[in-house]
Amino acid sequence: MNTVITGLQWGDEGKGKIVDYLTESADVVIRGQGGNNAGHTVIAKGIKYVLHLLPSGILWDDKVNVIGNGVVVDPIGLCVEIERIEGQGIVICPKKLLISDRAHVVLPFHKELDAARELALGDQKIGTTKRGIGPAYADKINRCGLRMADLLDRPFAEAQITRRVSEVNEILEKFDLPTFTAEAVIEETYAAFERLRPHISNTIPVLHKAWKEKQNLLFEGAQGTLLDIDFGTYPFVTSSNTTAGGSTTGTGLPPTAIESVIGVCKAYTTRVGSGPFPTGDEGLSQYLHDLGREFGATTGRARGCGWLDTVLLRFACMVNGVTGLAVTNVDGLDEYDELKICVAYDIDGQRHELPPADRSFWDRAKPIYETLPGWKKDTTACTEYAQLPENAKAYLQRLSELCDAPIAFVGVGPDRKQTLAI
Repeated sequence: MNTVITGLQWGDEGKGKIVDYLTESADVVIRGQGGNNAGHTVIAKGIKYVLHLLPSGILWDDKVNVIGNGVVVDPIGLCVEIERIEGQGIVICPKKLLISDRAHVVLPFHKELDAARELALGDQKIGTTKRGIGPAYADKINRCGLRMADLLDRPFAEAQITRRVSEVNEILEKFDLPTFTAEAVIEETYAAFERLRPHISNTIPVLHKAWKEKQNLLFEGAQGTLLDIDFGTYPFVTSSNTTAGGSTTGTGLPPTAIESVIGVCKAYTTRVGSGPFPTGDEGLSQYLHDLGREFGATTGRARGCGWLDTVLLRFACMVNGVTGLAVTNVDGLDEYDELKICVAYDIDGQRHELPPADRSFWDRAKPIYETLPGWKKDTTACTEYAQLPENAKAYLQRLSELCDAPIAFVGVGPDRKQTLAI
């Protein structure tokens, strides 16, 4: 079955863990959007792997992994990541990792442009990871970006880089940020590109062949629905379509190739960066941080934590066409006596069961909560759904009802074996 794994919150939901779990029955694992601003942490056989651009299927020996055309690739960052993962004993060869020749390239100056735009926004800054993702996508849309295929034509690429460096330096100088020389950008980029060259190919016919042969395809989403450029809490979003639809435009496979959509969410809510967070709770945040949880895989930043928000989840399930929910981090709530679930917002006395598009509403959104009893039992040793405490199962059932989507998987710990199929 061809399955999309998509995040239903602001990212960091544990998608990598679910992808890793489902990869056992997959033949091809595909990334279709985002860049190395994403971070998936997978713990397998007691070893922790942190992935940014590499699909999570890279940890398996017999899987094909594809970085699709919708991803923006930092060649330098990807080389560093490959070296780090290979240093952990994972073999990464051209047959195992393919990079689309249509994928756009994140160049060194894109990161400084990211910083410049955050400085320009002042108090309204987005809170980006400053990995250059937004500026790289902006160059793509402005039709002045470079794709992997363009780097194959070195004279053309050098001319493009020279022109862009001149334009970029004018912006960076205004903010007293480091400027660049075209020669340095070219040298650094091509050193990484040559390392990646054996992996670069036209991935579209490869994926279509796999689809026609009825191989199992697993689409690995990055970030989450609430960071989607169209459906997220704009403007505090990323620069790509993080919803299920991005898996087709970002890979070259048609919508008819998708057979199921697994939406991943935590048993509570987290977010990093700026923007609205109606159910944010300092007490829950401190509790989870004290447990050593909820620090970003990419940045190390502490995440804001809050109660489960089914207003947002309901909307996320709707726009993704979720056929099954994967609820992770259930064990994070093991010690709570009572748990809150946000079922609606009160905005100026009106009940809202779906999130507003009007950004001015967010400051006035007050969560309407239901309270459920906690289970006060350790769930990390559970090996099947039936072993979960009754109150935990009741909590999950209520989540399912509020989101109008069935529970498919439950995560009770970070390890591969701590994923329970329903």
